[in-house]
Amino acid sequence: MAKDRPPEIPSAVPLHVAIIMDGNGRWARARGLPRLAGHRAGVDNLRRVLEAATEFGIRYLTIYAFSTENWSRPPDEVRGLLNILEDVIDRELQSLNKNGVQLRHLGRLERLSPELQAKVHQAVELTKHNERLVLNIAWNYGGRDEIVQAMRHMMASGVRPEDVDEDLVSQHLYTAGIPDPDLIIRTSGELRVSNFLIWQGAYAEWYVTPTFWPDFGRDELLEALWEYARRDRRFGRVEPVRPT
Repeated sequence: MAKDRPPEIPSAVPLHVAIIMDGNGRWARARGLPRLAGHRAGVDNLRRVLEAATEFGIRYLTIYAFSTENWSRPPDEVRGLLNILEDVIDRELQSLNKNGVQLRHLGRLERLSPELQAKVHQAVELTKHNERLVLNIAWNYGGRDEIVQAMRHMMASGVRPEDVDEDLVSQHLYTAGIPDPDLIIRTSGELRVSNFLIWQGAYAEWYVTPTFWPDFGRDELLEALWEYARRDRRFGRVEPVRPT
C-alpha cells in the first residue's frame, strides 16, 4: 500500500469493493419526495464515494445500478432511471476520464435505445486505458443471467464439457479480467444477495449497514474498510494448531 496513506486508513484495503446501492426510494419517501428524487440523490452520492474510494486506494469499484428484475418497476420510474443514466454519461464522462477512471459495463444493453447504447460504448471506449480506478457499472445485470450467458458462449464456442473449469467460466463472465470482489457492501439494512455477483462473490466479505445509499458517505465507507481489515479471511481453510 502507499507509504503516504494517512494513518486513519487501514493498511489492508480491499482491492475490489462492490456495492449494492439500496434505499434510494425509502430515503426519498422519508423526506416526502418522489422516488426519482432519491435515485438522483444516489447518483450525486456516487461522486463522493468515488472520490473516497480513490483516496483509500481501492482499485476496482463495482456498483449495482439496475438489475434485470428492475424492469418490472413502474414504467415512469424505469424511464426516469434510463434518463438518469443518460444524464450521468453526458454530464460526468469527461470529468471521470480526466480523473483516470476506467468505465466498464456489466450486463446486457439490448433493451436500451440505440442512442443510449452508443453512449455507453463511447464511455467505455474513451476510458479503457485509464488505470486510477476501474468503475464497473452493473446495469441491466443479473447474476444468474450472467452465468447462463457464459454457458451459452462456451457452448457456442464448442467447448467440451471436460474442459470446463472455474477459470474458464470466469473468463466468459462480464467481469473477465477483473479480480473477484473482496468486500461487498449493502446499504439500507437488507440481508439479501439480490442476484448480485453470485459467482464472483463466493468468498467475499459482506458489510451491511442500515444507512440508505444517498447518506452512505466517506466515513461509512471507511468504517466498512476497517471492518474488513478486522476480518480473518480463510477461504475455507483452518489455521493449523500451534503446539503449546
